[in-house]
Amino acid sequence: MTAAIPPTLTRLAHACAERLFARRETVGVSESSSGGLVSAALLAVPGASAFFYGASITYARQAARAFMAVERLPPGMRSATEPYARFMAARVSERLGAVWGIAETGAAGPATNRFGDPTGHTCVAVAGPVSLSRTLNTGVSEREPNMALFAEATLQLFLEALEQA
Repeated sequence: MTAAIPPTLTRLAHACAERLFARRETVGVSESSSGGLVSAALLAVPGASAFFYGASITYARQAARAFMAVERLPPGMRSATEPYARFMAARVSERLGAVWGIAETGAAGPATNRFGDPTGHTCVAVAGPVSLSRTLNTGVSEREPNMALFAEATLQLFLEALEQA
């Protein structure tokens, strides 16, 4: 049995890929609470190897250290914030040499994260020719739906940046 990528993610990934193909641009992804759904949606697009450089699920500080070479965060910065999402989007773009970097960081649930952010809170960011960030609070308490909603918000923001570029 295989898990299906939600249709909303598939539609958004195809829309993003269409623009990436047309402009011959590339993307790298840093995910946290969406757990790889953003990457899976982009990789499900036929020909993804033309635009997808790679991804890191930086769910814990150890992963950010090991995969993204983030030894220390800038003073006052913490995960699950827009500044952190912007930092990680820029970092993944830089580390992979991709035109675009996209990042998601939040609290999928069922409990708050260690900073007290409520379940359903995430911050997403895009770094590249157009840089954007956004905070989302879903109001949903279940982990799996939040993961899909976080991935959707990330891809939607990326599509907006691609359309503005």
